[in-house]
Amino acid sequence: MKNALVIGASGGLGSALTQELNTRGYAVFGLSRADGLDLTDPNSVTQVLGALTGPFDVIFVATGTLAAGGVPEKSLAAIDAQRMGEIYAVNAIGPALILAQLERLIPRNKPCFVGVLTARVGSIGDNKIGGWHSYRASKAAANQIVRGAAIELGRKHRDAVIVALHPGTVETNFTANYKSHAMVPAPEAATNLCDVLFGLKTSQSGGFFDFAGIEVAW
Repeated sequence: MKNALVIGASGGLGSALTQELNTRGYAVFGLSRADGLDLTDPNSVTQVLGALTGPFDVIFVATGTLAAGGVPEKSLAAIDAQRMGEIYAVNAIGPALILAQLERLIPRNKPCFVGVLTARVGSIGDNKIGGWHSYRASKAAANQIVRGAAIELGRKHRDAVIVALHPGTVETNFTANYKSHAMVPAPEAATNLCDVLFGLKTSQSGGFFDFAGIEVAW
């Protein structure tokens, strides 16, 4: 049986990914804050992920915050430096700390897949309306981290696919206040993400793809 790791497994999409991977025959190990994982604490990430043995054939990083308890900014004047730092800590630094643990968690000489959930709003080229500055910038930073990780880890793990994924606006508690957007049920989003990730080739590692498998502009 193949093994999968879902980081952020207690969230709406994370739990749906866990179920989807179970359905596909994977033995799934889930991690969340309930397991003591604090993405804002490097020691926590090192200790919690360091206790894993692996290797994992699939890893999903399904973590994130929209506004760290606030609301997304509509203007530059609304930026709060402390809250922006908190958003970066969860959305960019946290995934970076996770990816730093990857080398010993993925197999060396067989195919494996790593999907880090970011967001289309992190695309600089796709930004047409502005606003949401902290969330956009933190997700753009996460995209760059994924890109760099794919290049670095690809030198030793040549069969690894490591990508940033845009899941769409998923119907969870995370998006409860944004019903004006077209919502995708979490189980459907999980199916879409698995279909996309497992359909990618090693030549596409380091890319940024949406839930339909279409490459998103950086």
